[in-house]
Amino acid sequence: MNGFTRLAGFLLRRLTGALVTLLALSVIIYGVFYAAPGDVAQITCGPRCSPAQVQQVAEQLRLDDPLYVRYGHFLQGLFAGHDYSTGTGTEHCAAPCLGVSYRSDQQVTALILAKLPVTASLALGAMVMWLVLGVGTGVLSAWRRGRAAERVLTALTLAGTATPVFVIGLLLMILVCGTLQWLPFPQYVAFGDDPTQWGWNLLLPWLSLALIEAAKYARLTRSSMLETLADDHVRTFRAYGVGERSIIGRHALRGAVAPVIALTANDVGTMFGGAVLTETLFGLPGIGRELVHAVKVVDLPVVVGMVLVTGFFVVLANAVADVLYAVADRRVVLS
Repeated sequence: MNGFTRLAGFLLRRLTGALVTLLALSVIIYGVFYAAPGDVAQITCGPRCSPAQVQQVAEQLRLDDPLYVRYGHFLQGLFAGHDYSTGTGTEHCAAPCLGVSYRSDQQVTALILAKLPVTASLALGAMVMWLVLGVGTGVLSAWRRGRAAERVLTALTLAGTATPVFVIGLLLMILVCGTLQWLPFPQYVAFGDDPTQWGWNLLLPWLSLALIEAAKYARLTRSSMLETLADDHVRTFRAYGVGERSIIGRHALRGAVAPVIALTANDVGTMFGGAVLTETLFGLPGIGRELVHAVKVVDLPVVVGMVLVTGFFVVLANAVADVLYAVADRRVVLS
C-alpha cells in the first residue's frame, strides 16, 4: 500500500508540475504576441484589411480591456470556448479555442487538427527508426570499444551529426527516387486511405530524420554505457563470472536508458510542433509546413496556436518521460 501511495504521489506531483508549466507557457506566449508594442489588431488582421475589419478584430481581441482581462478571455477560450463575430453573424469556437485565422477564416484548432496526423506520422515513425539505429549503434560501439568497428561507427555518427537533414533528404531522393527509381517521389497518403502507400511515401522522410537523430542517440548511448561499464558493481559481476553479453544487455544498457528517455521526450515533443525542414522538403502537409506559411503571411492566431501546441507536446512528452523513469528505476518514485 505504501508503494501505491508513493506512486500516486509521484504521478500527482508530475501532473501538477506539467499544468503549472503549461500555464506559465501560455502567459509568456500571450505576452510576446499579444501584449507587444504595435498595432496588434492591424498585424493580426493583415495589411489588406479595411479600417472596419481592423476595428472588428480589435473588438474580438478586446484590446480596449486591461491586459489581465484579455488574458483571462484567452484562457476562457482554451478551457470553455467562446463566441466570435464573423461580420454577418456569430459562430462558436469550441474548447480548446485557439482563435480564428483572419487569412483563411478557419478556426485555428480545426486547422491544427487537420495537420496533426501528418506530423504525428512523421514524428512517431522517425522516432522508432532513430531509437533502433541510434541505441543499437551506441551499444555496439561501447561493446567493441577500441576495435576497428568502434572507430568506423564513431566516424559515421560524427558525420551524421554534422550533416543537415535537408542534405540527407535531397541525397536520398536523388539516389532512391531518381537514379535507382526504387520508390516514387514522396506524396503523402493518409493512413486511412491506403496504409501501404502511407508507409512507402513516408519511408524517405522517416529515414532522413532518423539518420540525423540516430547519430545523437548513438553518441549518448555509447557514453552512458561506457560510464556504467566502469562502475564498481559491473566489475563485481565480471569477477563473479557473469557473461559480457548479460552485463551489456541487463546492466549497462539499463544505465543508459534515463538519458535516452530524456532526449527522446524533448525531440519527439518538439517534432510534434513540426519538423519544418523535413515537411517542407518532402511536401508533407503537416504542422511545420503550415507554420512556415503562417509566419510568411503574418497569420498571428495560427502562429500563436502552433507555438502553444508545440509547448503542450514538449511538456506532455516530458511528463511521460518522468513516468518511464519510474518504470525503469523504481527509486525515482521515492524522490
